[in-house]
Amino acid sequence: MPRHYRRGSPLLAYLEKFEHMITRALLVMMAVVVLLATVELAYLLVKDVLTPPLFLLELDELLELFGVFLLVLIGIELLHTMKIYIVEQAIHLEAILLVALIAIARKIITLEPKDLPEGALLGIGVVVLSLTLGYYLVRRSRWENRDLDSKHKE
Repeated sequence: MPRHYRRGSPLLAYLEKFEHMITRALLVMMAVVVLLATVELAYLLVKDVLTPPLFLLELDELLELFGVFLLVLIGIELLHTMKIYIVEQAIHLEAILLVALIAIARKIITLEPKDLPEGALLGIGVVVLSLTLGYYLVRRSRWENRDLDSKHKE
């Protein structure tokens, strides 16, 4: 390993500080985006509810609201993932898969199936199934590890 990349080297310490600074800046910017998306969601909800007919939402308004709502959820999950990365210096696959599942659910809710090319729904179904299976396997692995840990403590 080159001398300037050895553990405890000044270059490595500088790069780690730089990485922490960028990660924290991204976290703050993501928080601002989530806040703005939440304000946008509240604005859309109030605007749609208060336009005639009062307190009744059209289908396209509902779809738009659900899309923005899920977008806020995606932002919150990304914030959570970034927070875990800052604290533990690790990326949790479970959180990434959950964000991907929410994102694909958002896409499905806002899609117009008649506008899709042939086979696109099948492809989306395969993606959903793959993400769900991956999420299940990661969760199952975590449960099994927790069970092993509890057996070793007994």
